[in-house]
Amino acid sequence: MTGKLFIISAPSGAGKTSLARALIAGSSNCKMSISHTTRQRRANEIDGQDYFFVEKADFLEMVETGVFLEYAQVYGNYYGTSRLAVEEMLNKGVNVLLDIDWQGARLVRKQMPAAVSVSILPPSVTELERRLRSRGSDSEDVIAARMKQAYDEMAHCREAHFIVLNDDFNLALDDLTLILSGEGDKIRPLDLDLDKLIDSK
Repeated sequence: MTGKLFIISAPSGAGKTSLARALIAGSSNCKMSISHTTRQRRANEIDGQDYFFVEKADFLEMVETGVFLEYAQVYGNYYGTSRLAVEEMLNKGVNVLLDIDWQGARLVRKQMPAAVSVSILPPSVTELERRLRSRGSDSEDVIAARMKQAYDEMAHCREAHFIVLNDDFNLALDDLTLILSGEGDKIRPLDLDLDKLIDSK
């Protein structure tokens, strides 16, 4: 039985990574796709587990040879999803979760129409900025850049099959679990004015 491909997209600070990890931890048959990247490995990261860390020249050669299902340049670094790795997991009956932005999600949906995409949104722009600042690791310039990118991400949220509001972590996780199990019609109604959120910059 072939696995299903799920795409999760969200602006930075919306809680996407934490939700994805919790979703994987609570599932017996779902794995996160490990991306290739040209950025430097951080002290706590393991090559082949967090990312596949490669040189820029090697990455660009992989682009030329069609290795990636999708790839993007973010803050000067490249990130890409291996088509072969995803297809191998799907063919083994494993559900695969992709953590990518709206542009990557659009590319994957075109190539793999059966993929199910989810956009995760914060309850407000104010809360999103608060979460970014609470990290305590980014400069004002970086925060401003992340907020600009966040508006761009949220502006494309309607392209996803489902929109999940991360106003409460456990409730948002419940919604994602329903989507993963094929019961997306049971998730909470979206109690949010999307136009107001997107146009609030």
